[in-house]
Amino acid sequence: MIRSLRRKFILIAMTSLVGTMVVLCTAIGIGNHYITTNRMDHAISLLYQNGGAFRTPGPHSDPSNFDFQITPETPFETRYFIVELTAQKEIKSVSLDHIAAFDRHTVVDTISQIIDTGAERGYIDHYRFGVFPDKDGRSTIIVLDCFLQLQSANNLLRITGAIFLNCVLTVFVLLLFLSKRAIQPFVENLERQRQFITDASHELKTPLAILSADMGLLEDTYGTDKWLESAKSQIIRLDKLIKNLVELARTEETIKEDAMAWFSVSEIAQANVDAFQMLAEADGKVLTAEIAGGISLKGVQDNFFRLFSILLDNAVKYCDPAGTIRLCVLMRGRNIYISISNPCIGVDTAQLSRYFDRFYRADSSRARSTGGYGIGLSTAKAIVARHKGRISNHYADGIITFTAVIPQVN
Repeated sequence: MIRSLRRKFILIAMTSLVGTMVVLCTAIGIGNHYITTNRMDHAISLLYQNGGAFRTPGPHSDPSNFDFQITPETPFETRYFIVELTAQKEIKSVSLDHIAAFDRHTVVDTISQIIDTGAERGYIDHYRFGVFPDKDGRSTIIVLDCFLQLQSANNLLRITGAIFLNCVLTVFVLLLFLSKRAIQPFVENLERQRQFITDASHELKTPLAILSADMGLLEDTYGTDKWLESAKSQIIRLDKLIKNLVELARTEETIKEDAMAWFSVSEIAQANVDAFQMLAEADGKVLTAEIAGGISLKGVQDNFFRLFSILLDNAVKYCDPAGTIRLCVLMRGRNIYISISNPCIGVDTAQLSRYFDRFYRADSSRARSTGGYGIGLSTAKAIVARHKGRISNHYADGIITFTAVIPQVN
């Protein structure tokens, strides 16, 4: 359980970090691309407004008003060409004075691609273009070389990605070393809780034994009456509850290596079916089993006797009258599947997840009549989790099914 808690802590922390970093890096990438594109569009608009040339702002102009700031070096740093089209989308004139990478042939190909896009703004490779239609149907196309700007944006994206990976790796390594310390208070509290249950059970056994002996003496002295019978039944009930609490505390402990051994799950399942067969028949119910042979597992054998006992006892108690209980034990790959189902009308599906909570009983009146405490399924879950498995329940068409999946660890 402690290992599972530690894994969950690391998983939650890493998920939160990765999610935050992904959002941050995505925002940086999108924001930088938007700013770069917006600056290029502004430069193209300035070229169109100024008749294909950059004009340095006057001395009284505020540079902060411009997304694309013009300096005396801007005309020499910026590469672009301008094409004028007729109303029939034919090239009327081409200005290649500010670019060396294009000739008339490549210009024709590029302009054809721009016209095919049907867009007024966009990218063709690393060139940003703007289409400015006139009222008479003619249009001007300005194509700006954005290689350096896009390269800078891509470099920023690579750096952001590298920082992201380094941050994730660093935090993961730190969590591996510090997570144990982070959950230590919970571990200590859990250990104190288990120790309290164990100590309290030992302390309660003595007064319960004395009360039971006193009840026997009173019965011998004054005879049997309903009050003595009620007191005796409550003492038995309390003694059984204490034993179940101690069992639950022990099954939640991590299995020590020397306590594990190979045993046959098939034989244990069959032994429990045989034990509950007559009980089910006496209650007017049918118990069937499909148990694959040769299924073995390394773990605590007594735990699995208790697991099958809890599941079968729960099924027999809460199965509808004259219903059929089905137990299935089989192998799928490297996992052992244990499922037990029985008809049970009136199950609240919203409460299914609470069936494994301690002291939870879906029907309190029915649980009292069958002697339930709401601890059995909690113990079953602890046993399965102790063997690195998982248990769940499902309700459909009036039938409730409990399924445990346990890996066959060598």
